[in-house]
Amino acid sequence: MKLMLVFGVLALAACAIAAPQKDVEVLEYEADNIGIGGYKFSYKLSDGTTRTEEAVVNNAGTDNESLSVRGSVSWVAPDGQTYTVNFVADENGFQPEGAHLPK
Repeated sequence: MKLMLVFGVLALAACAIAAPQKDVEVLEYEADNIGIGGYKFSYKLSDGTTRTEEAVVNNAGTDNESLSVRGSVSWVAPDGQTYTVNFVADENGFQPEGAHLPK
């Protein structure tokens, strides 16, 4: 499963590199990160790409301290289809979900 995800990401990157490049503008950007504890950010680009991510520290100050990250990224493929990946990254690893991803 992880190997399939790696190949999928590499294939997507190859398509992005092969696609004609155009100027992309940042339409919206927000960030909250003071360097302590969690963080969050989001942005929206003129090509339809969006990203949000938020992290929280679990069990702060203990031996079991960990970071949990939740987020989403969307982009418009060259064929006009919009793809979205929602994800969680925590003590259980990286867990992506998307209608186009294998289950």
